[in-house]
Amino acid sequence: MAPRAVRFACIAFYQPRVLGACNMLVSRSIHRLRWAAPLLGWFAIISTGCRDDALRRPSEDTAPPPAGLSPKQAAMVLAQVGDHSITLGEYAATLEQMDQFDRLRFKTPERRRELLDEMITVELLAKEAERRGLDKDPRTQEALRQVLRDALLRDARKSARAPGEFGEDEVKAYYEAHRDQYAEPERRRVSHLVVKDKKKAEELLVKAKAMTDQEKWGQLVLDHSDEYKGKEYRGPVETAGDLGLVGPTGDRRGANPRVDDSLRAAVFEVAEVGQMVDRVVPDASGSFHLVRLVGLTKAHTRSFAEAERTIRITLAQQEIAVREQQLEEELRKKYPVTIDEAALADVKMPTTPSAAPPPSDDQNDDDDHGHAH
Repeated sequence: MAPRAVRFACIAFYQPRVLGACNMLVSRSIHRLRWAAPLLGWFAIISTGCRDDALRRPSEDTAPPPAGLSPKQAAMVLAQVGDHSITLGEYAATLEQMDQFDRLRFKTPERRRELLDEMITVELLAKEAERRGLDKDPRTQEALRQVLRDALLRDARKSARAPGEFGEDEVKAYYEAHRDQYAEPERRRVSHLVVKDKKKAEELLVKAKAMTDQEKWGQLVLDHSDEYKGKEYRGPVETAGDLGLVGPTGDRRGANPRVDDSLRAAVFEVAEVGQMVDRVVPDASGSFHLVRLVGLTKAHTRSFAEAERTIRITLAQQEIAVREQQLEEELRKKYPVTIDEAALADVKMPTTPSAAPPPSDDQNDDDDHGHAH
């Protein structure tokens, strides 16, 4: 029998619709659920949600068999697909390797049977793909290299610390060194009314400046803004015209694709929430806007306590990246790499074929001679 990675690569080539199942299932499967009682027991263990110790890495040395099964239970044969025996241990391991939310889909016997059937399908397709020699296909081999690459990277990451394993002093040092990243500039919520005619915009601005009630402003927007012309608005009246939050110009994180730069700059001219920009604001397309400040969040810096979890995850990601870089450097020493720069320079990228030109009259005549009328 071919290695499991080869089997999955074969399946991916032979039956694309199973690729997602292969990634999710990881191992093979089962035919009958006569072990339903044990399954209920270990499924309750592995389907738990997030815990306070989620940032800690489980100990590999003391890890029990899948779902707490004994070696004897794990070896129980649940299904036979050709010459391959599928064990309770394989089934349990398959569930354990799923995302916790995917696991929740299999809480009932019926859904666990569906998982079973998916795993059987994986095994059947793998056997047929091997019989047809698809495991030798270049595309399958490339898929296999990707599987092996991912497996090796996972192995290299094992030595990296989990987020919860970084000392508090190290985490605080990162916070102090990157304090500017945790400074949140002021955010302002923009509402607008847009029309094509500048004179009309100026007339509406006089009315808008006299309004202190947000609902009346929303109604003015619904009645006159080109944004809602010919459209049915189902939201609250007071939210009509809302464009969301923006930061000051120059703050990359404060950009909003719905807000033109001219509106973004203008809303910072307003002193208080509920006030209008004291002028009509043109945009790049030639329209004219009334701009109202409808919300404000003061600038603040996230505290260490607020940022700690994010920092721990960042440090863990950085350490993983270092491990991967070290692995690549070691492999380049172990397996010398040479590149033919001249050949690389001669590579011609494929171009998208343009539409074929219409046939000439001569070609049409030739075609006509070749067909019966």
